[in-house]
Amino acid sequence: MAKTSALLLVSAMLAVLAPVNGLWPQPRNLTTGSSALKLSGGFEISIASSLYNAPQDLQQAISRSHGFLQTDKLERLVVGRGDVDKPALTKAKTLSQLTVSLDKGATVQSITAEAQKPIEERDEGYVLDVPADGSGATLTANSTLGLFRGLTTFGQLWYQSDSTTYTIEAPIHIVDSPAYPYRGYMLDTARNYFPVTDIKRAIDGMSWVKINQFHWHVVDSQSFPLEVPGFEELAQKGAYASSMVYTAQDVQDIVEYAGARGIDVLVEIDTPGHTSAISKSHPEHIACAESTPWASFANEPPAGQLRLASNATAEFTANLLVAVSKLFPSSMIKTQASLNATGLNFTQALTAFTQQSHNALIKAGKTPVVWEEMILSFNVTLAPEVIALVWISSDDVKGVAESGHKLIHAASDYFYLDCGGGGWVGANPDGNSWCDPFKTWQYSYSFDPVANLTADEAKLVLGGQHLLWTEQTGPSNLDPITWPRAASSAELFWTGPGLNISTVLPRLHDLSFRFQQRGIQTIPLQPLWCALRPGVCDLTA
Repeated sequence: MAKTSALLLVSAMLAVLAPVNGLWPQPRNLTTGSSALKLSGGFEISIASSLYNAPQDLQQAISRSHGFLQTDKLERLVVGRGDVDKPALTKAKTLSQLTVSLDKGATVQSITAEAQKPIEERDEGYVLDVPADGSGATLTANSTLGLFRGLTTFGQLWYQSDSTTYTIEAPIHIVDSPAYPYRGYMLDTARNYFPVTDIKRAIDGMSWVKINQFHWHVVDSQSFPLEVPGFEELAQKGAYASSMVYTAQDVQDIVEYAGARGIDVLVEIDTPGHTSAISKSHPEHIACAESTPWASFANEPPAGQLRLASNATAEFTANLLVAVSKLFPSSMIKTQASLNATGLNFTQALTAFTQQSHNALIKAGKTPVVWEEMILSFNVTLAPEVIALVWISSDDVKGVAESGHKLIHAASDYFYLDCGGGGWVGANPDGNSWCDPFKTWQYSYSFDPVANLTADEAKLVLGGQHLLWTEQTGPSNLDPITWPRAASSAELFWTGPGLNISTVLPRLHDLSFRFQQRGIQTIPLQPLWCALRPGVCDLTA
């Protein structure tokens, strides 16, 4: 009996000391209490009468949120798990309803319509109140997108002990909105193909951590799996197989699925480099297609790039990009990849080529997005609205900011998920990945989005993202390569930098276990022994 009492005492102490709040990303304004609160067996999420014309995707989001409350069945990550909370639950009040409503005067639009607005026009803020006395909880926002973010937060408040769903932190008051408007995740589906179901599962994970931009790197030198109306031959001859093609219906399915989960889809069609696959249907537009030795022509096989100096190729490319843009409602489209080239007139040719493509996209109502080389390496004259992704190094952020272009953090030294996997090029037993070492969640989380920037330059930062290049990733390992590491940038760019990593880790453990309950196979961050004892496995413990 004494041994059992001592164990319960230790468990109770750990429960008190542990940060039980499992929210991710951490809300920017959060107040919690210390009272237990249970959900009633008939708990419901209702829509306020003032929102009588609630969009279908909001109703569906409410239904999914209610479902998670019943199926998550997540026990708290403390020694003893949910058993330590049973004494508190005997006297807990019961919550029977959450009411969601829009602010007075708010315009009612679907979550999808709100998510697909230009980056800086999206309203994702919300206010969530959960009283401790069992009176109704409320969620209010100025947009359905904000309501969706609040529903995501509400679903992370609750744990399971036997058949009881509860929190021990009531009352809860949250006023929340993102620090940065762009929080993304990039998936490359050209080097290896991913079925639509895998993409949707990734989108689910993104939505659970409030990522709002799916950067879809859909084509590359290795394959062209995207079916483009008017250019169907590209996928017919450039995909790995007829079963490995994203049809126009697949694209619509993915865009709608993402939009209903508060995510915009930014498609990337690399030009003028990384285009070898186009040579299968249009050899006249590709120079050095599959030339060898490939390392003399490209960063990885196969070689091949669009013919910059060809007027016919420039027109072909502009027409292709406009056709692609019609498949995606997003206000943005990613257009440019790195390439190897020489020649006195290279910059002039690249500028003319890029401007023709960009002008066509801008005329179609799209904002071009480029990699940083266009600014720092090639000095291409770009329209002022063009956005730059900084990927080569975080050291390059300052130079891009000095150009005056808005920027998105994507630095390989912090946010590349494929780094550290070893070399994949054959006949190279000593090879390592070019961007070694493995980028831990802690290292990504430590990133400072405004390091070395002036106040005015800092205003150019739209946010950032994790990226997964898939030379060594396929459907079988997509989940553990991505999660929960990609959640670190989701919080970094929602909450803002500066939180203590030691206090952050227990919440990320919690998120990871909740992902597993929902069907995403995350990689363990530590032994379970450590996850149950916050702080005990810190380097300085």
